[in-house]
Amino acid sequence: MQAISTTLPKPVLDLRDLLNTYLEPEKVATILRAFETGAKAHEGQTRITGEPYILHPVAVARILAMMRMDSASVAAAILHDTLEDTPLTREEIESQFDGEIAELVDGVTKLDKMKFRTRVEADAESFRKLMLAMSRDLRVVFIKLADRLHNMRTLDSLNTGSRRRIARETLDIYAPIADRLGMNSIKSELQDLGFANLFPWRHRTIAEHISTVTGDRREVITNIHKALKKNMSEAGVPCDIKGREKTPYSIYRKMLSRDLSFTEVMDVYAFRIITHSEPHCYQALGAVHGLYPPKPGRFKDHIALPKSNGYQSLHTILNSPYGLPVEIQVRTREMDVMAEKGAAAHWQYKSGETTTGSAQVRAREWLMQLVEVQRHSHDSMEFLDGAKSDLFPDQIFVFTPKGKIIDLGHSATALDFAYAIHTDVGNHTSAVLVDKVEVPLSTRLANGQTVEVLTKDAAHPIPEWLGFVTTARARTGIRHYIKSLEQADTVALGLRLLEAALNSRGSNIDDVPQKRMNRYLKDNHLSRQEDLLSDLAMGNVLSNVVAAKLAPDVSTSESSSASEALTIAGSEGSAVTFSACCHPVPGDTIMGYVSAGKGVVVHRGNCRNVREFRKHPDRCVDVAWAPIRRGMFEVALLILAKNVPGVLANISASIGEAGSNIEKVEQPEANPELATLLFIISVKDRDHMARVMRRLRRNRNVTRVSRIIA
Repeated sequence: MQAISTTLPKPVLDLRDLLNTYLEPEKVATILRAFETGAKAHEGQTRITGEPYILHPVAVARILAMMRMDSASVAAAILHDTLEDTPLTREEIESQFDGEIAELVDGVTKLDKMKFRTRVEADAESFRKLMLAMSRDLRVVFIKLADRLHNMRTLDSLNTGSRRRIARETLDIYAPIADRLGMNSIKSELQDLGFANLFPWRHRTIAEHISTVTGDRREVITNIHKALKKNMSEAGVPCDIKGREKTPYSIYRKMLSRDLSFTEVMDVYAFRIITHSEPHCYQALGAVHGLYPPKPGRFKDHIALPKSNGYQSLHTILNSPYGLPVEIQVRTREMDVMAEKGAAAHWQYKSGETTTGSAQVRAREWLMQLVEVQRHSHDSMEFLDGAKSDLFPDQIFVFTPKGKIIDLGHSATALDFAYAIHTDVGNHTSAVLVDKVEVPLSTRLANGQTVEVLTKDAAHPIPEWLGFVTTARARTGIRHYIKSLEQADTVALGLRLLEAALNSRGSNIDDVPQKRMNRYLKDNHLSRQEDLLSDLAMGNVLSNVVAAKLAPDVSTSESSSASEALTIAGSEGSAVTFSACCHPVPGDTIMGYVSAGKGVVVHRGNCRNVREFRKHPDRCVDVAWAPIRRGMFEVALLILAKNVPGVLANISASIGEAGSNIEKVEQPEANPELATLLFIISVKDRDHMARVMRRLRRNRNVTRVSRIIA
């Protein structure tokens, strides 16, 4: 090692000295060999700043070394760009080092290797890959976070547009991930650098104000620090007391979220007390409450109830004699390390062994939930939407009847709790008891409640549930269930359309040779017969065209009889929709039009658009109402009423008395005498609609009621 040390650049010498403080010599030697390999691979490459490219991976490795990460992570950090940017292969890395280092380098490389049509899609897919890579080995994301941190530190060399884009991505994706993994020091720096590059003037202004305010209050801060130190000594609590500096970004976020001025946000003193053991923490809490009176309702015990990222600390706010509140955090040294390094503390070198901690366990649990969410997500954007919502948790803690703690987002509902237990529990939830009292599924939960879920096999998700659940797991479970039902409905409708088209040719689906069906599927790049039936139902391909290919030997003139009309029961799912231009209801004469991407759209026979549809007979289908129908159907009513106070409520009551629901109401025009009201209401059929209209005509405020005809 001494033979090569004189040839090493200063950043590498500094890295070596840092590694020697906690790693064994042979492991340091492996990392230096990684540098030699990386330097050779990146030879001739430079960054935009003009410096040799290899200094960037070295800087990334130093960030990990400052966190006392294991040797494999540091070596992989030095090599993390070689597979993508140099001729070096994974096999060569594995042969020179080992499979562990090669796997980490490959894991980081795979995150950025795919190319996509749009930047939004690329960001979503990269995020998905990042989450899945994390689920296999968290060290992959530690390297990625360190890489992003160094890039943010050297962002000045890029143009304004690139700086803003990367800063926004950092605030939206990377800083929240660091927070979720409990890596507070990296999270804070990423946030502040992102803020500085996204809003440079705001950042500079707030930073200058912080400096001014801190200088003006230095004497008060010193006095409070001395009082705390004296109080801890008298209470026999061994501790260190540190002042906590607020970052420009944290102040900016508080100003936005609480609509406060800078002065209001900065009107607080913050201190952290770091002691030896958990009992000392509670002893210190009692001592500070004896020094200054605490603010009611502002105490949080994150030791007994850790945050979702494993963070533990006691938080309290005191009323100081200086007229301003004092924020106090109390934690042990181990908790402080965990707060700064989070899940990364698991790999910290210590007496030849790695440590374990709750942050590692919490991170793993969260990632396993994300793996389940992505398994049921249909595209990257849906996954990104769900996962990002879980990256900003303001946690609450509730209990199962057996006392198990379940942590959820602050706006989580009773149904979110059910899905947190298990997706199957959520899918079959029939009722929820909160503190032994039954509540609506949409009820927002609060800290400390005991929640019990009742299930039934017959219960199942409905689209309305998506309107109030907040967690990614619940949304994904509901969407997956509904889409599976819609897929079944769509396939069934496609089969009915194909059967009708084949029948009109004197054939049926059973007469089509399987060999011919397989050839048609292959020629049209369809993997399954169900895909063909879905395309038919959604109007992406026409049933008579498919029938002509599948039954070419039979002509329509040879068909024995006209095909039967397609019956509509209202339960066909998304493949059958009812036109908003004429609002057909059971009892109306109807026709169907196959619209690309929408499926069969049902219109009234006298709809003004029907004449245009008839110009495309290949897309028109005969439809008829099924004898037994399900659900309600929308109808549009135009009502002229006296323009008097309370008339809208009066008319709404009449509609409700007739057993109908109001879906939408508009007032296109009004004058001092008359109000014109447009109601969209739901009815069972024409007879029900007629009863509603008769009830309205008996209302003394209504002068005319008519159904709107397109």
